[in-house]
Amino acid sequence: MTQVSDLEQSLHEEKILILDFGSQVTQLIARRVRESGVYCEIWPYTSNNEKIRSFAPKGIILSGGPASVADKDSPRIPDEVFALNIPVLGICYGEQAMCHQLGGKVESSDHREFGRAHVEIIEDSSLCRGVWARGNREQVWMSHGDRVVKLPPGFKVIGTSEGAPYAMIADEGRRLYGVQFHPEVVHTPHGAALLKNFTHNIAGCHGNWTMASFRDLEIARIREQVGDKKVICGLSGGVDSAVAAVLIHQAIGDHLTCIFVDHGMLRQGEVDEVVKTFTGQFNIPLIKRDASDLFLKELEGVTDPEVKRKTIGRLFVEVFEEEAKKLGGADFLAQGTLYPDVIESVSVTGSSVTIKSHHNVGGLPERMNMKLVEPLRDLFKDEVRDLGREMGIPENIVGRHPFPGPGLAIRILSDITRDKLDLLRKIDSIYLEEIRSAGLYDAIWQAFAVLLPVRTVGVMGDGRTYDHACALRAVTSVDGMTADVYPFDMAFLTRVAGRIVNEVRGVNRVTYDITSKPPGTIEWE
Repeated sequence: MTQVSDLEQSLHEEKILILDFGSQVTQLIARRVRESGVYCEIWPYTSNNEKIRSFAPKGIILSGGPASVADKDSPRIPDEVFALNIPVLGICYGEQAMCHQLGGKVESSDHREFGRAHVEIIEDSSLCRGVWARGNREQVWMSHGDRVVKLPPGFKVIGTSEGAPYAMIADEGRRLYGVQFHPEVVHTPHGAALLKNFTHNIAGCHGNWTMASFRDLEIARIREQVGDKKVICGLSGGVDSAVAAVLIHQAIGDHLTCIFVDHGMLRQGEVDEVVKTFTGQFNIPLIKRDASDLFLKELEGVTDPEVKRKTIGRLFVEVFEEEAKKLGGADFLAQGTLYPDVIESVSVTGSSVTIKSHHNVGGLPERMNMKLVEPLRDLFKDEVRDLGREMGIPENIVGRHPFPGPGLAIRILSDITRDKLDLLRKIDSIYLEEIRSAGLYDAIWQAFAVLLPVRTVGVMGDGRTYDHACALRAVTSVDGMTADVYPFDMAFLTRVAGRIVNEVRGVNRVTYDITSKPPGTIEWE
């Protein structure tokens, strides 16, 4: 066996398969499983029996989903799931489908449950052992209209709720379990422990999947894929491209060259920080191209956010291609594609869709006849950060908030000028400095300032001003799909607003955006 196959067998000898039935929170199941040290993958429920068998999972988790098992064409669990004689856990729709296919009965209910609910534990079970005791009443998160009304042969009820008489069920002999609630969400306080009971105590996993072992495997994979050929990587200053670049460099050294296109719309000090980190600390060959004049010229007078994005994307590809050709070309293009992007490229019906455009650099691989190197495609964002820390990348890189590819261009809600960019950089710098000083940076998913397309009347000293207004934004989130406003106290906001107005000439009004997502988005444009 090759080194790669030896490492892969060692790392992935214990794995869980998650079959996706369309739930909005399926990715959270995978995150919880991996947090307990067990490797897992998410596949659509349409995956064929042979593929499931060859994956050789230690256990299978069936996700929730929006369908009703009573519908004629509702999703079905593949036959192989039950033929493998391995532990199975059905969540929400997964429980209902399991009951429906094994001889139970599911009906639409007049008493639907959405949101917080309580489950009374009425029987002992391997699923609850050490977490929930018989007789306890535990908080969970429900989201269902249908409910199980008759159990299949061999099952018993473990827990009940007001709207679901079979909220938790088990066939201990066949190691089949079902829960009507969502253990993967934070609103089920002990849900992660229940999932760990399933993966470790029931499925027999030991939790040996670590970032150190993953790093060793990916380095071996990269060496096997690339050999002595050349790789180029587009550095953006963000977490994903940074971690991918360092990992690839650890694998192949100077066969990697990074190209850093400065489009002039990065945050204050960011260009120097990226160059210093990658050429200084990691000694990675790096080409920095200052293309800010070109980008600003092309964006002159542009106010529509989509036109901004497309213009910046097109120019980035053109500049990147120019620099790559100066190197004499390369055989491989490195991208920081993450697992959520891979998952989203295959729907639960199994049909293929296009990966997000920001992870496909304008068709460059095809245009330049390059193959892709995507060492992070098995990882979630938080795992990428952990891998970066494992490799010694500074916290100011791996821990930084998400930043959009078009940069400050979509945080200036009007046409882009150099003066406006400089103004916003100063505002943003003060805001983030105060957040860090207050020890709040890591508690926030994303924080930034927006320059508004309005001017307001103000009074400074004895004079009247007519200057820019800005908005501050800060949200908490798990994955960026939904977000809540960060609840700063008024003393903090007052201090930040005072600094901005006093230190940034041209701004006389500061607002705080209190819109959640949905209905708003995190970015303004």
